[in-house]
Amino acid sequence: MSKGQRIVITRIILTTLLLTSYFVFKIFEEYELYFFIALFVLIAYDIVYKALYNIIKGEFLDENFLMGFAAVAAFILGEYHEAIEVMLFYQVGELFQSIAVNKSRKSISALMDICPEYANIEKDGQIIKVDPDEVRIGDIIVIKTGEKVPLDGVVIEGNSSLNTSAITGEYKPRDVGVGDEIISGCINTDRPLKVEVTKEFDDSTVAKILELVENASSKKAKAEKFVTKFAKYYTPIVVGLAIALAIIPPVLLFGNFDMWVKRALVFLVTSCPCALVISIPLGFFGGIGGASKKGILIKGGNYLETLSNAGYIVFDKTGTLTKGNFQVVAIHPEIEEEQLLEYSALAEIYSTHPIAQSIKEAYKKEIDIKRVIDVQEIAGLGVSAQIDGKKIYVGNDKLMAKMNIKEKHCHLSGSIVHTIVDGEYAGHIVISDEIKSNSKDAIRLLKEKYNQKTIMLTGDTKQVAESVARELNIDEVKSQLLPNEKSEILEQIMENKKNNGAVVFVGDGINDAPVLSIADVGIAMGAMGSDAAIEAADIVLMDDDPKKVSLAIKIAQKTMRVVKQNIVFAIGVKVLVMIFGALGLAGIQLGIFADVGVSIIAIINSSRTLIIEEDKI
Repeated sequence: MSKGQRIVITRIILTTLLLTSYFVFKIFEEYELYFFIALFVLIAYDIVYKALYNIIKGEFLDENFLMGFAAVAAFILGEYHEAIEVMLFYQVGELFQSIAVNKSRKSISALMDICPEYANIEKDGQIIKVDPDEVRIGDIIVIKTGEKVPLDGVVIEGNSSLNTSAITGEYKPRDVGVGDEIISGCINTDRPLKVEVTKEFDDSTVAKILELVENASSKKAKAEKFVTKFAKYYTPIVVGLAIALAIIPPVLLFGNFDMWVKRALVFLVTSCPCALVISIPLGFFGGIGGASKKGILIKGGNYLETLSNAGYIVFDKTGTLTKGNFQVVAIHPEIEEEQLLEYSALAEIYSTHPIAQSIKEAYKKEIDIKRVIDVQEIAGLGVSAQIDGKKIYVGNDKLMAKMNIKEKHCHLSGSIVHTIVDGEYAGHIVISDEIKSNSKDAIRLLKEKYNQKTIMLTGDTKQVAESVARELNIDEVKSQLLPNEKSEILEQIMENKKNNGAVVFVGDGINDAPVLSIADVGIAMGAMGSDAAIEAADIVLMDDDPKKVSLAIKIAQKTMRVVKQNIVFAIGVKVLVMIFGALGLAGIQLGIFADVGVSIIAIINSSRTLIIEEDKI
């Protein structure tokens, strides 16, 4: 609890005790006016000061003005204890608000704990602690046991295990050794490591995550924008109505001015828009904070609002629903098997695609780069190269069709890579990818609990795509797509959708940036350490668990339920009590409840967005 909060609590307790003593023990009755002035100053000095300061600045139509004006006016009219009660309960409401906001901020500041305080840099055989901002690419840093990884880099000495919970929201140890890339924000739990820095701090994973979270509040949802506009016009209108209520009826009806001024004060106290102005943004802030604790980074309340209305979940396959761990499972040669594998591996020498990597790993021999010339990538189809004077083509079915080569049909399920040697079909290699353990449960949750239509887009063969879709029970599948075709298909889905549900695309974030940006909401999965994912997506899942997609939808839907409840409840109660106050059927105490009481209830309700439990299968 902050020092300011402790001071407010002390003032509230002291005011309550003194006011109670006055009514119970009749103390200070002979000095009643001075006693109430002292109490009023004790409980209201900061509110009155803010109201006066804002009037000088020309920004007086806020809650401080409304409450301060109402309390001062009540005091001048001789309603001393009611004026103090207005300020007392208003301070209680402000205290609840402050506590709730701090609680929401802590959920995000917990994520901020990933920010390293220092880096151990090795210079001239000495270990020196420096600010991470001072470390440059190529510097060698030492990460001791129990320390945070301060910058992204490559391990050059040692092996250890990293705790990734600060990034993913769950404890997932990751073993690393020489040659492995590591990212900032994780904790070294086992043995010391020497790491060569590959990114300066401003470009590191930690810096990008912190920037994302800090900027989340700037991207407001429609509900937040509504509240801002509402308060802008609402406050001057209710102030005008209160003044009219205090003047017009007694002038026209020759009534009691004091009575109508008191009614106007009840109207004014009730009208304060605190419940809306605070609880709505707090609801979104809580949703974003609660999600961050689960390893789900949401770039703004607008994406939460859109995700809550999701109706179509479109998945990339490789690395999203499958592990992306490709392995050669069969070789069907028309030439010598070893020669087929050799030609295929040599042709893929420069490719970083997982399928190409699996072929090179299966070859197991050192690749002689001198044997390979004129390597060319054929977008979406494969590669070509000159190897030992022979023209080699390695690629998919579409490449075979383009080259007018009739390939041999394969009965196995998997990605089929064909090879052509000097215009002759040389055979094919079968490569298989493993489905993630949680993918099936993730799809079932989305369909059964959240009524989502599921679609899978992949560049893989029709046979492989349909096999995966059947196993996971995906509604619709589009296969053999080039990168640009994925974007075209997604645009068609968005144009032809049969309801108002938002279209969500889920990809691994590395090569799906165009599709992520087209969708109503782009979700990058398994993005730990991926700059492309953090930049392109609207929502980033820091681990590779597809079940987090349904959790993100659950958080979004709960946040929107809470926000809508607060809007209806706050406006409904206020309008009702304002009418009662204008008719003389409600006193200042009910007006206080309509402001402070409703605010406290709405704030407590908003705090529920911080607590989200994952769905059970």
